[in-house]
Amino acid sequence: MKTLILFIAFFSTLGTYAQKSKNNVVPPKSTVKFQSSYSCPMHTEVVSNEPGKCTKCNMDLVLNKKEEMKKNTMKIYECPMHQDVISNESGKCPVCNRSLVLSKKEQMKMDVVNKYTCAMHGDVISGVPGKCAKCGMPLTKAKASLN
Repeated sequence: MKTLILFIAFFSTLGTYAQKSKNNVVPPKSTVKFQSSYSCPMHTEVVSNEPGKCTKCNMDLVLNKKEEMKKNTMKIYECPMHQDVISNESGKCPVCNRSLVLSKKEQMKMDVVNKYTCAMHGDVISGVPGKCAKCGMPLTKAKASLN
């Protein structure tokens, strides 16, 4: 009877310590892959997946307009604890299961997009359209200049 109890205790202890720890999980580098297409402004037939020089005229390859628009309109979410976990959709971090939040750049975009200012008094800023408290002029949407 004692050997049976020792046998059960030994294997339950072994099973407990043999389980994999969640701390050993390697986080993914990124869940978003930007497959961009670069081309020469002068020679549209010269296309590359990465920035570089045109093989014909040695000009810098630029991001295609469609890719540039997609990059500027796509929202980027990241984990507040793991900066290398990035996604283009809201959700949960695969490492720590926290909710993904908008990246700092996206937060800045939202701050600029949702602001109204006075044309005469730049220090008057509001989150809703209305009239300037100093001069009574209507507030206009703030101009976004992030690049």
